Amino acid sequence: MRYVPGLTSQNRIRALLRSLPLMGVVLLAACGEKEQAQQAPAAPPAVGVMAVAMKAINPTAGFTGRVQAVDKVDVLARINGFLDKRLFTEGQHVNVGDQLFVIEQPPYQAQLDQKQAELESAMAAQKNTAVQLQRAIQLVKTNNIPQATLDQRQAEDTMAKSVILEAQAALEQAQINFAYTSIKAPIAGRIGQSTFTVGSYVTPQSGTLATIVSQDPIYVTFPVAQRIVTEYRRKNPEPRATDKIAVKLQLADGSEYDHVGKIDFVDVEVDRGTDTVLVRASFDNPDGVLVDGQFVNVSIELGESQMGISIPQTAIQLDQAGAYVFVVTSDNKVELRRIKTQTGASGESTVLEGLKEGEKIVVDGIQKVRPGQPVTPTDVQPAIKS
Repeated sequence: MRYVPGLTSQNRIRALLRSLPLMGVVLLAACGEKEQAQQAPAAPPAVGVMAVAMKAINPTAGFTGRVQAVDKVDVLARINGFLDKRLFTEGQHVNVGDQLFVIEQPPYQAQLDQKQAELESAMAAQKNTAVQLQRAIQLVKTNNIPQATLDQRQAEDTMAKSVILEAQAALEQAQINFAYTSIKAPIAGRIGQSTFTVGSYVTPQSGTLATIVSQDPIYVTFPVAQRIVTEYRRKNPEPRATDKIAVKLQLADGSEYDHVGKIDFVDVEVDRGTDTVLVRASFDNPDGVLVDGQFVNVSIELGESQMGISIPQTAIQLDQAGAYVFVVTSDNKVELRRIKTQTGASGESTVLEGLKEGEKIVVDGIQKVRPGQPVTPTDVQPAIKS
């Protein structure tokens, strides 16, 4: 209490006693406000929910697949020589017959000219032996030369003809070698990185100069459990039943690939280690979205549509006991519900057991809730990746 001059100690005591009730009221009020603040309950968290509904579902199965080029060619040198030119940009599209590399041509041009000259010389020599043979034939008729001389002229002409054949073969080989100085694309597709620069000495043993990978169409291969293959064949015994299966892809960003593929090959052997069969589907790839070696998620439709429950995969949680969802009960409390599912299409899973039509599940704000907790639900329509 503040000291006031002129007040005796007895008066100060009386003033202090008179102020005590007021101080007590203030202290009680402050404590009451603090207690109310501590006891005020937090508002239930807001969550987005969707009502489970029955709808037509196509039976599907999901797999992990790998993109595989239809054609893939390693470009090699077929002769020895220095690389004189590189006529492509790494990564560009090339067509069949496009020139890719040029190996130094002057040595092979000189060899070609030499073989051409040797052929012409051999042909000239054969003309002379042919004339000598005809003359000998006439002379032997008049007994002006012996038969042995005629036989010799025939042998000489035959040898001259064989020299021509040898020179022709050598010329053809020289022509082939000269053609090999121009390395051309054997297939259409995208060409990769060049492993040799201009000026490098290359041979047939040098290895790959560049790789060309075809783009359109393109394959996707994926292993399918033998159980699924057997079950499908039992239900669809007609020949080429796999032709009617639609194959869809989901890319790494979760988007669905624009084109639907068709199965064109089922392996004739089962992998003994995994009990799976390798299946291959063919896809159009006009924009080059699919790249050789890429991983994709594959889904195939295995039969006619059936009525069932399908929910977004983002609403499903996993723990050691399996899959579960959060169900909001009629009194707006959260219940953990175990479910059994199978992979569906377009970012959804088909619920085989655990949910009923009309029940509401949490699809937004899952991280904010726990079993038994009250919530404030709001109906939402979740965005499903397609």
